[in-house]
Formats: sequence, structure tokens, C-alpha cells
Amino acid sequence: MSKLVVFSDLDGTLLDHANYSFAPAQPALDALAARGIPLILATSKTAAEVAVLHEALSLGDWPAIVENGAGIYRPGSTAGDAAPYAALRAALDSLPPDLRAPFRGFGDMSDAEVAEITGLSPAAAALARQRQHSEPGLWQESDATQACFITALADRGIACRSGGRFLTLSHGRTKADGLREIAAELGAERTLALGDAPNDTDMLQAADLGVIVRNDHGPGIPPLPGEGQGTIRRTADPGPIGWNTAVLAILNDIKD
Repeated sequence: MSKLVVFSDLDGTLLDHANYSFAPAQPALDALAARGIPLILATSKTAAEVAVLHEALSLGDWPAIVENGAGIYRPGSTAGDAAPYAALRAALDSLPPDLRAPFRGFGDMSDAEVAEITGLSPAAAALARQRQHSEPGLWQESDATQACFITALADRGIACRSGGRFLTLSHGRTKADGLREIAAELGAERTLALGDAPNDTDMLQAADLGVIVRNDHGPGIPPLPGEGQGTIRRTADPGPIGWNTAVLAILNDIKD
């Protein structure tokens, strides 16, 4: 059991937006490991993608929140259920053609296309397309048409959330749901969450302390309740540089 549990988004937060490196955050990562504080990844990435990063970060048996909260990755588990993803694709394909056509999800793309729009290698893009719970994609029409698209999917029980780059469809679970589930499982007394994009907002507000990492490549996160009280703070620097500074400062303040 651990008193403090840290939850972190990846792209643009712990990982550099341009090169996906976490190297600038290594001092804070080492400090967490030295104190035995669980680091729970919370990302839009798939379990297949997270497995690689989880090992690179030496996170042992700690679980991770995947596909924007729609699923939980547990190291060593081979269980996988593609039924939720199949249901998402069926709902998407049931839309009228004028609403369906402007949305290009990862399931509509090849590995090469996903690699091109994300900057991932073809091999990494293939892992990103191994989806079980959610469908990210690009919207290629007006905001007004997008609103109709979102409403039509909501009528079919599908939720839409805007992240740093993509509009993501899911069955409604969020990173905040994953945070609450894992925090209870680990017996957390305090939770710290870090993120940089609108899809992190619920998680930041669900944690005891939230850190908004500066985002220079997307819409970022608007002012949130709690910023005035200090339960939510912002970094001066973007990505893993800001992440590192924030985590070290909080660890200095918190006696675990």
C-alpha cells in the first residue's frame, strides 16, 4: 500500500511532444522510484503501446490507464477483449454518410497513415491501431457538422472527447474513472495527476492535486476550479521539463 500515487498523461506531458522522449524527467522519475511511489500512466495509447513504455520506464507491476480511461493495462496479463471496439466501429458505420465521411478513425487508416499524422514509426503506429476500447480520429468538416456527429453518436451511447490531436470515441469511461479505480485498489491516501490536454481535465480535478503541464502545440486546458486554491497548478515549462520540475517540487513539499 502506498500513501501517494502519481497519475500521468504521456504525450506532451511526460513525453516530449516532438520526439516522445522522457529523458528530461529522469530526475523526478528516479525520485519517485527511490521512494516507492507508484507512477500510473494515464494515456490515450493502447495497451500494446503502453507495454513498451511501461517496460522502458521500469514500472514493474503497476497498472496503467489506457485508451483515455476506457481500459486498464495490467503487466503480464494476456487478456484482451475487442468487443467494445467492434461495437464502437459498428455505431460509427451506422451514421448517415454525410456524418460518417468527415471522420477518419485509426480503423479507417493504414499503419503508414497513422505514422504520418502522429510522427510515430510504422511499427509504433501498428501498436497504436491495436485498439480494444476507443477510436481516435481526425475530423475533416465544420464545427457545426461535428456537433451533429457528436449528438448522433451520443444517441447510440457513444461519447466523444477532444484530446491534443484527435477526436476520440469511447463508451464513456474517462481517465478520472481509472484514477479512482486504481487509487482505491492501491489504498492511496493522496493522488497527484499531471496532464496537458482537455481530455486530462476530469483526471486533474479528480486528484487531490493536479498539475497542468504547459502545452504549446494544442488548445491546452482552460482555467479550472482549484487553481485559485492551489490544488491545481501550472508548469512554466512544457512537456517532460515542466513535469520534472513540478514533481520534484511536490515531492519536496510532501512527506510520503
